[in-house]
Amino acid sequence: METPVDAGMCLDGTMSPTHEPPDYDCPFCCLISGDATGLTNQRDVVRRTSGATAIMSPHWWLHNPAHVIVVPNTHHENLYDLPAPAGHAVSDLVREMAVALRHVYDCEGITTNQNNEPAGYQDVWHFHVHVLPRYRADGLYRTAPQVRLSSVDERAPYLDRLADYFAQRS
Repeated sequence: METPVDAGMCLDGTMSPTHEPPDYDCPFCCLISGDATGLTNQRDVVRRTSGATAIMSPHWWLHNPAHVIVVPNTHHENLYDLPAPAGHAVSDLVREMAVALRHVYDCEGITTNQNNEPAGYQDVWHFHVHVLPRYRADGLYRTAPQVRLSSVDERAPYLDRLADYFAQRS
């Protein structure tokens, strides 16, 4: 069992274990601040609001490519320490991205997913919500072991389509 490094304050005043290691270099904070990570760069930023940012994930499921991750613009490890205004900003952008994916990818549904702590499969220590396009009989949960890293070139046409969608609505 993993031992938490530290503890943070939950909104109810109790202490929540912190799982991010000391000197954690948060990849989402890097993107939000305008930098790049080893897997993503500023081209992968789909949309920004004053409170949240949507990023195309470099991890692609077999039949569900080009899903989006929505993060608050301020660093909060998980749901337990997420202030309501940051949660609202994320929720608003999750909805906006779901509508965009549904329209642009012509998918038949959307799945949103949010994980907390190692036992809940959280692997980036910054609150985030996955917004995945879904297709009838896509086998999303059966193909999870087949998740792969996409290239910048593979992501480009999906990013362009989303950029066009938002440009038409500006």
